[in-house]
Amino acid sequence: MRHALDLARQAELAGEVPVGAILVRAGSIIGSGFNTPISSNDPTAHAEIVALRQAASAENSYRLEDTTLYATLEPCIMCAGALVHARVRRLVFGARDLRFGGVRSKFRLADNDLLNHKLEVVEGVLAADCLRLLQDFFERRR
Repeated sequence: MRHALDLARQAELAGEVPVGAILVRAGSIIGSGFNTPISSNDPTAHAEIVALRQAASAENSYRLEDTTLYATLEPCIMCAGALVHARVRRLVFGARDLRFGGVRSKFRLADNDLLNHKLEVVEGVLAADCLRLLQDFFERRR
């Protein structure tokens, strides 16, 4: 999660909302990313999607089984859906996203009984650090 926080700080330096994510398999990072929707003019360029794309390309497969995604912020429904489609085994996130959270706050997409794949979900890892980064970012923008 500390590596994901470092990526979130990179997003902030680039003028993006500070969210970072890494995808890990067997202790090795196979994908990483931070938010880039503003700089890339791509509404899907969330940290989780960037990390999934990088890992899928490196693995030459859209199925990313036996992986864990670490994200500083609770994924939105788009990202949660992508995690399900990629068959990510486990999601670990820091802070909840009370406005757009697709895993716990607004929806329960990642481990929904209606879907064919469920992720193990762990929340609250370094939550205070993740939340402070976001709060400080938005306070400076106001």
